[in-house]
Amino acid sequence: MASIETLKRWFQKKEEPVAAESSAAVNLRRIMPYGDRLNDGAMQISFTLPVENSSEAREAAKLYVEKLGLSEVHVATAEAMGMGFTFFVVFGRAQHALDFTKVKVPKAVFEKMDFDQVCQFAREKLKKRLVILGATTGSDAHTVGLDAIMNLKGYAGDYGLERYPCFKAVNLRSQVDNAQLVEAALEWKADVLLISKLVTQRGQHLQDLKDLLTLLKQNKKLSQPLLKIIGGPRMTHAAALKLGYDAGFGPGTLPSEVASFIVQEYLKKSK
Repeated sequence: MASIETLKRWFQKKEEPVAAESSAAVNLRRIMPYGDRLNDGAMQISFTLPVENSSEAREAAKLYVEKLGLSEVHVATAEAMGMGFTFFVVFGRAQHALDFTKVKVPKAVFEKMDFDQVCQFAREKLKKRLVILGATTGSDAHTVGLDAIMNLKGYAGDYGLERYPCFKAVNLRSQVDNAQLVEAALEWKADVLLISKLVTQRGQHLQDLKDLLTLLKQNKKLSQPLLKIIGGPRMTHAAALKLGYDAGFGPGTLPSEVASFIVQEYLKKSK
C-alpha cells in the first residue's frame, strides 16, 4: 500500500507552489474533479481484475486506467481478493471538463412541507385519511430505507408516515410478492403504494416493477387514484417516470418530503 507521503507527492508536484484556492472563482461551465487544487482532475478509482496479485497485475491495472483516458496513473493499492482476483485503488488525472450549467435532472415537483403543514393540508383539502402500503417486493430483503420513511420515529428528526394522523400507514416489510401486494392493496383499499427496491446488476428490479404495474392495470377493483411511488438507494425520479410510476425517491429523502408529495399529488389526481 502506498504511503501517505507518496500520495501527497502525487497530488502536489514539488515544483508547484502551494496556494490556497478556497476563494478562487469556480467556472461552472468547465468543472473537473478536485483533488488537491482546483481543476487538477485528480480521481480515485477502485476496481477488481480477475488475475492473481503480482507486479504484472499492478501494471495491468495501470494500463487499463490509462485506456480510460486518465494520465499520471498511480496504483496506490493492490490487494488479493481470493484466488485469481485482485482489488486495486488507482489515482489518475482526468483530461475532460464538464459544463455543469447544462446538467438537468428530472425531480418530483412539489412544495416541501413539515409535519404540521402536511396534516393541515390533508385536513383542509383531502378530507379523508389516505391508506399507504409500503413494501420491499420480490426477493428483495432490505428494509432500512422503507423503515426510515414508514416507521413512527422516522429518521434525522423527521417523523415517519406512521405518525401522521392523516395517513393509515401499513408497512408490509420485505420479500412481498407482487400478487400479494395487489391483494393487500385491495384488502386495505390503498390510496398509495410505496415500493422499495435495490438496483440489481442484471436488472431484475426493473422486471419486478414492470410486472407489478401489469398486475395493477389488470385489477379494476383497486382504489382510484392510486399513487405508485418507488424508493431505493439508486432509484431516480426519471427512472420511475420511465417505468410508469408517479415518482421516484433516492437516498437522503426525508419522510416529510414523501408525505408532502403524497398529499399534493393525490389532490391533483383526484380532480
